[in-house]
Amino acid sequence: MGQDNGIAARGLVREFKGGIRAVDGIDLDVSPGEIYGFLGPNGAGKSTTVHMLTTLLPPTAGGARVAGFDVASQGPDVRRRIGAALQEAALDPFLTGREHFELQGGLHGLHKAERAARARELLARVGLTEAADRKVGGYSGGMKRRLDLALALVHRPSVLFLDEPTTGLDPQSRSALWAEVGRLAHEDGVTVFLTTQYLEEADVLADRVGIIDRGSIVAEGTPKALKAEIGASAVEAIPADPAQRDALAAVLARFGEPAAASPKGVAV
Repeated sequence: MGQDNGIAARGLVREFKGGIRAVDGIDLDVSPGEIYGFLGPNGAGKSTTVHMLTTLLPPTAGGARVAGFDVASQGPDVRRRIGAALQEAALDPFLTGREHFELQGGLHGLHKAERAARARELLARVGLTEAADRKVGGYSGGMKRRLDLALALVHRPSVLFLDEPTTGLDPQSRSALWAEVGRLAHEDGVTVFLTTQYLEEADVLADRVGIIDRGSIVAEGTPKALKAEIGASAVEAIPADPAQRDALAAVLARFGEPAAASPKGVAV
């Protein structure tokens, strides 16, 4: 399994108390320099998968290699080569943006001059130079997410994990983060594993997409291929009164929208 700077998993399982399988025997192959979108609803197993791949959780069964190293037996080697921006940004509201780089760079063993240089470079790259010496408690949500992304890059990782990085962001902040993620992969050659609930995000960013539901990967391919297979869009319209389902279908048909019965309403 696995090539340097890529991600590979075989039969990866994570089981919690009560026999609940959050991740149920998935296989993954992510090539070096690829943006892989991991798409699914809340509770599908996305974050649990990321926690295993980043060595935060041990697999119950199966195995995975990240950047050429086994996540179970070579955790320190994996952690030296990855960056991660998880759902909750680990930021201190009483430190400035620049002070966060001092702390993060020190944890990764960077010398003082290198920490300062990386701070200048990455703050500029994510558009936070003017806010660098302000306390992070005063940052907007979008600024915090961009800072969290920049901090994940301070040690020049070869693999980057982003767990729902744009949840709750306004459209402008989301677009700015998308642009930076695209540059990381396509210009710097960083492998990106991106979890998201947003089909649009996966469509814009990902070279390939895996769809996970109830712990299993149910579809995988390029965004274009998946849209062709599944359909570019699907909407379920649910009337307040279930007895009005046929009437709703008739109204949609008058507007040229063919509709088929679904369990709760009509699918368009």
